Formats: sequence, C-alpha cells, structure tokens
Amino acid sequence: MRGRMRVAVVGAGGWGEHHARIFSRREDTELVAVCGRTPARTQARAERYGATPYTDLDEMLRSEHPELVTVCLPNEDHYDVTLKLVRTGVPLLVEKPLVFDLAEADTLLAEAEARDHFFAINFNHRYAEPVQRAKALIDAGELGDLIFATWRFGGEANRGRSPHANLIETQCHGFDMLEHLVGPISAVSAHLTDKTYGAFSTIALALDFENRAVGTMLGTYDSSYAYPDTQRIEVNGTKGRLVIHDTVRALTFSKAGDPVEQRWHSTYFDDEARNFAGTFDRHVDALLTALRAGEQPPVHARAGRRALALAHATIESHETGRRVSTA
Repeated sequence: MRGRMRVAVVGAGGWGEHHARIFSRREDTELVAVCGRTPARTQARAERYGATPYTDLDEMLRSEHPELVTVCLPNEDHYDVTLKLVRTGVPLLVEKPLVFDLAEADTLLAEAEARDHFFAINFNHRYAEPVQRAKALIDAGELGDLIFATWRFGGEANRGRSPHANLIETQCHGFDMLEHLVGPISAVSAHLTDKTYGAFSTIALALDFENRAVGTMLGTYDSSYAYPDTQRIEVNGTKGRLVIHDTVRALTFSKAGDPVEQRWHSTYFDDEARNFAGTFDRHVDALLTALRAGEQPPVHARAGRRALALAHATIESHETGRRVSTA
C-alpha cells in the first residue's frame, strides 16, 4: 500500500463516529465511505467527515475498493456483515464483541485463516497509557511473582436481546485485560444475578490463572459511569502492587513494605493520554503500521474469540454451579 490508505467505515452509530473521526483526519488515510442502515444518519455522518454515504454494502465495496474496512455495528448484529466482509478478503477491523455465538466466531476465524486475512478487533483498553505502563512494570519484574488480580467495571445498562449482554459485550474487556497483564485464565467460577431487569446484569467471578495466580472480576450494568473508579484494575505480586484507575485516569504503584506510593497521571499538555477515545487512536497507529508492513494485527480477532469462550465458560459455571476449566 502506497500513499493514503482508502478506508471505509461500516456503522453510523455513536462509537462509529470515532472510526470516522480517526480515519478522516489522519494524513496517511482517506475516509472514502460511511455505510449505514439509516439513510439520513448515514448521510449526515458521511457529510460531516467528507466521505460518500452508502446503505448498500455491496455497492460500497464495488464503488470504493477500500483497502481497510472497519465495522462498528450494534453489539448483537455483527455476524452477517462481518462474514460477508471476511469473504471479500479486504483487511478488517471490527469492534468488540466479535459475536455472541462461539460457532459463529469459529466460522469467521476459519474463513479469515483460509484467506490469510488481516482480521483485527478493537480491544482499545490495551492502549491506555496506564495499562501500557502497568504492562511494562509487570514485564520488567517490578511486581515480582504475580499472586492475584482484580477487575471491576460497570455503569448504566445497555439492554439488548441477550440475557448475557453485560458479560459478553462489556466484560470481554476484562477477560482480555486480565490475560494481557497476568496471563491465561485456566478456570472460572461464577455468580450472576438478574435481580434488576431480567438480564444477568451483574456478574462476580473467581478466576484461576495458568501461572497459579488467582483473580476476581466484578462486572455490572447496575452501577453508574459517573462514579469515581467505576473501572479499576489491581494486580498484586510478591514485590509490589499496581492499580489502574478508570482506564486512562491514573496508575499507582507501590513496593512491598514501602509507604511511599508512585503515581502516574497525564500532565497539563498531555490531553491525549487522559482521553478514553484516544486509546483507539493509539490502537489505529499500531494497526496501520502492521497492515502496511504485511504483518498480523497487533490485536487479532482471535482475542475476541478467546474472550467469548471465557464468557461461555462463565455461563456454564453459573448454570451448573461448578468450576469450569478454560485452559
């Protein structure tokens, strides 16, 4: 690929605007199309970012010949469009969750692998500054041998057709992040409640890791994004502890036995580092570098399948009342 890469965005919803924003403003990409289901909204989005609107995916592909397509559709409506795009062979970035059904996930990955297809998923939390600094501390051995980790994340409900929407579409970030920082999860034990509106809106999990660390997850749609530390990650080791606050707000690190805490926060001029949407911009930087180099994506869609498998193990644990192996 030489010159500006031609990019099309499929989806004209809320987070899809960040897709359009990023690719319309980069010097190395050209946003050529926005494809959506609602004509008026699709046209308005395309006009705002200097692209051509489409409501027919096949027409968009024939007319624009994009070199990268990004997909940002309602969470439970990913499969059909993603499968059609995978079969075209065009490089692809999809939003999480990959899908809700494991068989569908396996079909998408098999189709992509048969074509040696560039197939990425946007687990953008990995690109938050506190997360990247936390990963560097862990990899450098500053925490020592990891012993336990906790993930807490929750806000207002995003209601959908699935009774497990919170688990699959939101807490997929938690599964991905804990494995990113601590390592593979080997077993889950689950408690879920449908106390508020019929769906399993709050989950509490106990986790085993392959490295013999243990962990917990608390994910909820019965809380508020207005609360401080509505998202919190804590990782403890034999030599120290780190805490990530609200994904991008701050990172604290303490050495065992030392009452003095180290803290990272974004500086006065460092607006990008405190901006949650900026985590997506950072992911796109890494993704385009890999795509232009002919490499695999920095976060392959297989990570979406892995998070989904952990979610289904959680459902099995809840339904059977047993610990479920995920190794």
